[in-house]
Amino acid sequence: MPILSRYLRVSAAFAAVILAGLTHGVSAQTVDNVVTRPLATAPESLKTGRPQTDGAGPSTGVGVFDRMGAKLPDLPPEKDYKGPVDDAYGAYQRGYYLTAMEKALPRAQLGDPAAQALMGELLADGLGVKRDMKNAAFWYSKGAEGGDAAAMFKYSLMLIEGRFVKRDKAKADEYMHKAADAGNASAQFNWGQILTADNPGDKGLKLALPYYEKAAEQGIADAQYAVAEIYSSLPDLPEEKKQLSREWMARAAHAGYDTAQVDLGIWFVNGQNGPRDFVKGFQWLRLAANRGNVVAQNKLAHLYINALGTKPDPVEAAKWYVLSRRAGLPDAALEDFYLGIEEDQQKAAIDAANKFRRIQ
Repeated sequence: MPILSRYLRVSAAFAAVILAGLTHGVSAQTVDNVVTRPLATAPESLKTGRPQTDGAGPSTGVGVFDRMGAKLPDLPPEKDYKGPVDDAYGAYQRGYYLTAMEKALPRAQLGDPAAQALMGELLADGLGVKRDMKNAAFWYSKGAEGGDAAAMFKYSLMLIEGRFVKRDKAKADEYMHKAADAGNASAQFNWGQILTADNPGDKGLKLALPYYEKAAEQGIADAQYAVAEIYSSLPDLPEEKKQLSREWMARAAHAGYDTAQVDLGIWFVNGQNGPRDFVKGFQWLRLAANRGNVVAQNKLAHLYINALGTKPDPVEAAKWYVLSRRAGLPDAALEDFYLGIEEDQQKAAIDAANKFRRIQ
């Protein structure tokens, strides 16, 4: 039985995956309700010591993330760009927006899809000019018609929303699919979302997985999380993919995706998809808790009570319980614990909870 019960926050970015696929046929996971139950007391042999630095030097600027867990494989090096230099995009990247528009507009008027996409971007964000979504939609549509991947993605979103152009799901899906196949990472993730929404269950996940994988390889944290969850739960996948589920979850966690941080912490505590490590599980859950994740705060209270990955600390345990309870996450076992500690400990916990400030 897992030591920590699992909970997935249904974020706006990942709702389609959870609703369409991960809740189907995964009996060991609970995603639609918060599951809270007391931690089983772990035997002494399962409690790990503090992680060693192995001679590693001080952080070079990544911050706390580079000290959380095992080192991840390096990303593939970027290839040198040998194509033509785009003066309009160069000006845009340096923040010279009026110059970018002056260089892009003549090309856009002559039918250059990349310049049309840039015109849409400048107008949509109000960069150097007044924000004008209707004209942005016009240029995005022209760039999309010309096959520019970024324009197809942005115009697809506008067609889905239906605010500045007439809503058209069929055309939106067509452009999103084309943008994904053209290599746009955001389109790849969103096309995966569409596939899971339109094809509930394992079928949708299998159709979406190649697009999630491509987006994950390009650094989209939501896609990395999706790949980790699908690798972990989808049956009939090659074993080599299942063995990579924790690595992809770690990538999403290192990118700051708090739901991934919570899940990775629980995976470490429960020994899911890899070796059990209470210290690393505690560290990831503490990080997410300090950033305001309510589920992490709840789980952290259990770890402090049971001395898993940390020393026992009733005041800290009560503090995190108070914070999660205030946020609307009840827990009968933690309530019993809280009522059983000394009154001065309760007061100290409430005082600590009142002073808590989220870490951004």
